[in-house]
Order: sequence, then C-alpha cells, then structure tokens
Amino acid sequence: MAGARNSRSTDDLRAVTAERVARLFRLVAILARAPIARSALLRKLGMNQRSFYRDLEFLRAIGIAVTAEDSRYALTIDYESALARLPFPDPHLTLGQAMVLARGRSSAHKTLRARVDAIVKPPSRGKS
Repeated sequence: MAGARNSRSTDDLRAVTAERVARLFRLVAILARAPIARSALLRKLGMNQRSFYRDLEFLRAIGIAVTAEDSRYALTIDYESALARLPFPDPHLTLGQAMVLARGRSSAHKTLRARVDAIVKPPSRGKS
C-alpha cells in the first residue's frame, strides 16, 4: 500500500475537485493563523478524522509542511508559499482560451504555454 502512495505522479496529486481544493484552502488558512487542535479543526471544517488525515497527507505530498506539536497542528511554511503549492481544479477551458491565456510573460503563462505546446506541437522525430 505504501508503494502505491509513493508511485503517484505530480499530475495525479494536482488533479483535484473544486470542492477538495476549497476544503484544502480553508484548512491552510486556518493552520496559517495559529496552532490549533485537531478536534477544533474538524469542527471548523465540518469533516471527519479520516478525511482530515487524507487531506493532511495530500498537503504534505505537495510540499505544504504541517506539524503536530502538543496535539496542535500548524503550518510550517508561510501562507503565500502554501497557496502557491495548492493545486487548482480544471477550469474547463477550450484549447483556444488556453492559447490566449498562454500569451503572457509570467511563469504562470509559461507553464500554461508549455502545456498547450505539448498538445499542439508534434513530437520531434529523430533522423533515421
């Protein structure tokens, strides 16, 4: 079972529903404020313990460090860094919309452009 968890690709970890991203965002926002007990987190988020541990494992897998000290959980990276690591659900763009959005110069534009290029540019062929 542990091997199956470790074999997940980065794309698998980033493919999440809008509902889960919203829950992860709320969890990160709460953890960024101050250390908090698990029971209080569960109440605030309206979730069960199993879901909490699943989300905690997910956060750690994408590089958002959370520690538990004296039965209280806390974010160990700054809030902005944590937000930068949270995945974004599929925005259901058309290829044309993605191509328009990929025209900018920021790193986000470059990331999107690379994804678009992987779709629209044929793979290079080696000489035979």
